[in-house]
Amino acid sequence: MSEAKRIDGKARAAGLVERVKAEAGALEAATGRRPGLAVVIVGEDPASQVYVASKARMAEECGFKSVKHVLGAETPEAELLDLVERLNGDPTIHGILVQLPLPRQIDANKVIRAIAPEKDVDGFHLTNVGLVGIGDVATAFVPCTPAGAMILIRDALGEDLSGRHAVVVGRSNIVGKPMAQLLLAANATVTIAHSRTADLPALCRMADILVAAVGRPEMIRGDWVKPGAVVIDVGINRVEAPEKGEGRTRLVGDVAYAEAAERAAAITPVPGGVGPMTIAMLMANTLVSACRAAGRAAPKF
Repeated sequence: MSEAKRIDGKARAAGLVERVKAEAGALEAATGRRPGLAVVIVGEDPASQVYVASKARMAEECGFKSVKHVLGAETPEAELLDLVERLNGDPTIHGILVQLPLPRQIDANKVIRAIAPEKDVDGFHLTNVGLVGIGDVATAFVPCTPAGAMILIRDALGEDLSGRHAVVVGRSNIVGKPMAQLLLAANATVTIAHSRTADLPALCRMADILVAAVGRPEMIRGDWVKPGAVVIDVGINRVEAPEKGEGRTRLVGDVAYAEAAERAAAITPVPGGVGPMTIAMLMANTLVSACRAAGRAAPKF
């Protein structure tokens, strides 16, 4: 079998961002309103700092109002909840994103529940989780990573996934569970697997669509992949790379890419696959929220 098609998430995301820019410009021209995204970070976590900076940069690139709130690591929960309440009431803000993880003194679930569902562009509020759960994907804000992954799957296989067996490895509330719901809504037959699943390799070999979101570097080997499958690798793991020099690292996914590419029909690389789609979908969700707030029909992505 010839080597798999490399699914270029970076290029697909760039196209999405261009569309968001155009739609945001049209919204401002028609109503005088710009989409507004507020990003809140608590503490000094280096990875979180990088993520927040890239989200703020992308929002500005899209022509959004971009607001960043940086709170100290010792910030009390009540202070963060007050900030969220103020942002809920700010008509110039359409998306509120509180960067996770939060310090120990703050209950992340309480903070997520405090965000107005119509401004919950991360798709973590129980209202949005429930809408995705009942298949009302058009009304919900879908979490950005599974939403982006779903676009890549549809690009490869079309809108209707009837007759396809999808295996999602990972059961997190952020990726695994909503991914399974989106696949169900597209008529796929879905199995959710995880690290405690009996004979995980055999189950993966049954998948026409294999989504890896388990957080273990290169756990899914090439011989776990059904020939001709579409493989979506959501994992981002930093591993040691002595070949680059002492103390150097590199990013790998949850799938052993080189092995899997020999069997799959199409596969996402890491980096450059699902990652760029996540931030593009955050911009898309913020635009949709702004359109709804302005009483205009929101674009579909």
